[in-house]
Amino acid sequence: MEIALRAVEDSDLPVFFRQMTDPAALRMAAFGPKDPADRDAFEARWRRIRASADVLRTVLADGDVVGSAAVYGEPGEREVTYWIERAYWGRGVATAALRALLAEVPERPLYARAAADNAGSLRVLEKCGFRERARARGFANGRGAEIDEVILTLEE
Repeated sequence: MEIALRAVEDSDLPVFFRQMTDPAALRMAAFGPKDPADRDAFEARWRRIRASADVLRTVLADGDVVGSAAVYGEPGEREVTYWIERAYWGRGVATAALRALLAEVPERPLYARAAADNAGSLRVLEKCGFRERARARGFANGRGAEIDEVILTLEE
């Protein structure tokens, strides 16, 4: 499977909306939108993301839109985030996409966060060189509860 990144296009947004309303994916990601089914809120959020993310990419697998990846935030506090369609979990897509994103952004350190029980995402981040630096607790909309979160850093 060929994994590639490209700039986000308007036609990607309906795919992202479908992906981000998958109940199993929302639960695993944990820290998602308050009401994932609110299309207006989704559109407003993506307008903000597209205006402010330093690097925002659509993830393609063999030419199909399968997710998104981004780097955002203030210098010295920049964070990575990604979302991969559940049908592609466990197939190396997230790792390949994150590696490609990191190749575009040489600045370090970079940070990442994941629910402490999201073993798949933690594994992706570790494969890409991120290391656990701290733990915190935060309210996770996808779980409707406060949960443990791992904060990771990529130094090199």
